[in-house]
Amino acid sequence: MNPRLVLAVAGWLLAAALATGAGVAVLGLLGRPLAGPAERPMTAEEIRLALARDTPAEPSPGSSPGAVPAGSPDAVPARSPGHTGAGATPVTGRKLISTGAGSVIARCDGGLARLQSWTPAQGFEVHDVDPGPDDRTRVRFESDEGRVEIEVRCAGGVPVPQITRHG
Repeated sequence: MNPRLVLAVAGWLLAAALATGAGVAVLGLLGRPLAGPAERPMTAEEIRLALARDTPAEPSPGSSPGAVPAGSPDAVPARSPGHTGAGATPVTGRKLISTGAGSVIARCDGGLARLQSWTPAQGFEVHDVDPGPDDRTRVRFESDEGRVEIEVRCAGGVPVPQITRHG
């Protein structure tokens, strides 16, 4: 076999391996694929931390749970509105609403509902989002097995969800 041919093939293989390694390293540093959405859904831990930052540890008197029955699998602990200090009036109400189809962080500002973030569960996709601010907001999570719609309104400065399952 021709030694020049062996050297040429070996050089080509080395160059290909180096280019592949450099590409993988760059994508690893970016932390996301080059093709695809610029945003990523929040993880459950990121949602929990976001709520913990803006929500007092103990519920205030008069805070009410959402429209979901307390014993249901979709029940979410009631969150009280954030306060600016002792005896201050509520500034914002924020609530994590979790279902088997996905999670939503909703808030109330000035009596208007707003969806801050929404994250579908594995196997579900987000469709028909109306993030507000408005009297009501909604998001629909869909999969091959059906869809779940979460509609949020504000009552007393606290987000009140209504969860509807289809199919």
